[in-house]
Amino acid sequence: MKQITQPILRDIVLVGGGHTHVGVLRNFAMKPMPGVRLTVVCRDTHTPYSGMLPGYVAGHYTYDEVHIDLRRLAEFAGARFFRSEVVGLDRHAHEVLCRDRPAVRYDRLSINIGSTPKLTDAGGNGTRAVAVKPIRQFNERWLALLARVQTRPGPMHIALVGGGAGGVELLLAMQHRLRHELNLLGQDPNALTFSLFTRGASILPTHNRSVQQRFTRTLQSRGVALHANAAVTAVDDQGLTTISGEHHLADEVIWVTRAGGASWLKDTGLALDADGFIEVTDTLQTVTDPDIFAAGDIATMINHPREKAGVFAVRQGPPLARNLRLSLEDKALRDYHPQRRWLALISTGDQYAVASRGGFSASGAWLWRWKDHIDRRFMAKFNDLPAMQDKASALPRSTVALAGEEAQQAISAIAMRCGGCGAKVGATTLSRALGALRPVERDDVVIGLHAPDDAAVVRVPPGKAMVHSVDFFRSFIDDPYIFGQIAANHALGDIFAMGAEAQSATAIATVPQGLESKVEDTLFQMMSGALEILNDANCALVGGHTGEGQELALGFAINGLIDDQPDQIMRKGGMRPGDVLILTKPIGTGTLFAAHARLEAKGHWIDDALQSMRHSNRLAAECLRRFGATACTDLTGFGLLGHLVEMTRPSEVDATLFLPALPVLAGAEETVAAGILSSLQPANVRLRRAIRNPEATVKHPRYPLIFDPQTAGGLLASIPADQADACVRELIALGYPRTSIIGAIHPQGDALEPITLKD
Repeated sequence: MKQITQPILRDIVLVGGGHTHVGVLRNFAMKPMPGVRLTVVCRDTHTPYSGMLPGYVAGHYTYDEVHIDLRRLAEFAGARFFRSEVVGLDRHAHEVLCRDRPAVRYDRLSINIGSTPKLTDAGGNGTRAVAVKPIRQFNERWLALLARVQTRPGPMHIALVGGGAGGVELLLAMQHRLRHELNLLGQDPNALTFSLFTRGASILPTHNRSVQQRFTRTLQSRGVALHANAAVTAVDDQGLTTISGEHHLADEVIWVTRAGGASWLKDTGLALDADGFIEVTDTLQTVTDPDIFAAGDIATMINHPREKAGVFAVRQGPPLARNLRLSLEDKALRDYHPQRRWLALISTGDQYAVASRGGFSASGAWLWRWKDHIDRRFMAKFNDLPAMQDKASALPRSTVALAGEEAQQAISAIAMRCGGCGAKVGATTLSRALGALRPVERDDVVIGLHAPDDAAVVRVPPGKAMVHSVDFFRSFIDDPYIFGQIAANHALGDIFAMGAEAQSATAIATVPQGLESKVEDTLFQMMSGALEILNDANCALVGGHTGEGQELALGFAINGLIDDQPDQIMRKGGMRPGDVLILTKPIGTGTLFAAHARLEAKGHWIDDALQSMRHSNRLAAECLRRFGATACTDLTGFGLLGHLVEMTRPSEVDATLFLPALPVLAGAEETVAAGILSSLQPANVRLRRAIRNPEATVKHPRYPLIFDPQTAGGLLASIPADQADACVRELIALGYPRTSIIGAIHPQGDALEPITLKD
């Protein structure tokens, strides 16, 4: 993530990752607006380019070639990426409501979430129909259908509902791919049959008659049964029923027809059209609220109604970015007038396309090649990211328009900052941010946040000993809520690794400067995430300290309790010959986030890594204790090898690591192979002197990962060999699916190097 060098004065929140918003992100990446922070809130990390979807289905493109990596693009733009589903708006509070995280505040909001097929048109029983949107869900069903045809070929009938260009193009792409797969298997492609149902008298109703006739002939020549004037009224387990009452058998029903706006928009108070789309003016502002913009399929321009086509969403990117900027500068916005006619290039599945514009039409393989060139050039703008301009460190007066109290706060935020206690976050800001948080209450906490004092007071119950640990690090991601979860998880790891229960936590945080409201929101987001983890562990947050700094950072001093008996403590030094080594989580966070900072990591790699880091070690530690773990530690900055050396030396044993058995996060092998390493890796590599045979395994693709520093990593434990398999099975059942036996413990030999690697 990029270091914040200016106080944050205004927030633009982009809901959705549609074609318009990716254009806005690129616009702000190339020309940042000082004092303005962008945040993208989207359910999916990868956003598809709809123009290439049929080519992907037909097998002409890979998944990555037709998707834009939103997380990577947001990093490039200096924007925060929040992976979450939006469920509503609180316009009075200027907040976006999310399903699984705290609300996100905005000064200007833009919505670009596409459309949602109206499966309720299928007689209220559209659960069996597969809608083409959201494309992520369609892709999952499509891949399942593809696998079924490949593994269990046989007679199958596929029905597609929707006679527009999108429906016809998709059906022809599916037919081309599935027939091709059957041919490769030596099976009869004619075992697959297809039908297309449309409510109108003809297909492609918005295109000229010549184009309609071309595609009618194409469907007929490829054996597709065309049902016109056949609106579908119901879908059941056997197929579908049309308005005439006729029932048609179908194994799969694909729905590419009438679409509308997301259901949550109905409760926002925004003006919507008859289909639930947001009504916007020529400036792309909503008719209802000038602070909220909308674009793409989800928007209806009241003065310029147009077909829901990707060309309009793409071309709305520059005017939307311009008007968002002007709005924050309190300047007059500029109107956007979409073109009346546009060129559509509609593919036929087999690298052949038809051109349509007004009364003009043409066809040929050369048109598909032209379309392919246009589409690849468009995608290159977002996947082949150019070098960015340096961000100015000064804050021009014209950047954003502020007035009254906010202007005074901005002056305070920009002014030279005090040090010492003068660098604390203001008491009012702090109390507001923490006031809504509800730490878990414990009887053994005498004085905590419920009755703040100069210090917290906690009891140590009779028969218990205190376990104490501290961790602190700067944020490596742009989402303060997720960072708070990971920081708390990381700090709790040492407590769980000792076999203790967490009792209380004291926080220390630094927050980048900005308007009080921005500092307050960042602090609230971060501590909300941390408190979820602490409360889940029954660990009471009892106090802390918060100050301003260049970077967002968070740490905790954790108190834990354990039975006051030496044999109840899981130490690092208890390994015994004959034990096996178990690791509960995959490794690779260091190299992945180094790659993320260089825009070299795929978004779904980072998603997987974040999910792993958010996963608590509490249940794993309890399981390891039940199965008689002889030693345990949590993997953090010293990497797997460093922590293993810390265990073998006091245990006076040797160990063997099985490199092929190491669980590794997706993408980590690729990034270390590219030479992308954490800044801490060189220090960890010095421990290679503990390896008995480094020359034999140095070329193994997982060798560099044993030095990779981990954040909120898994537990590394030694277990009696006769308990290992049962322990692994239970850990997997508890939600640690990558748990693996990665090595064995041996008596200490004469050699100075305690670790042996095996490939």
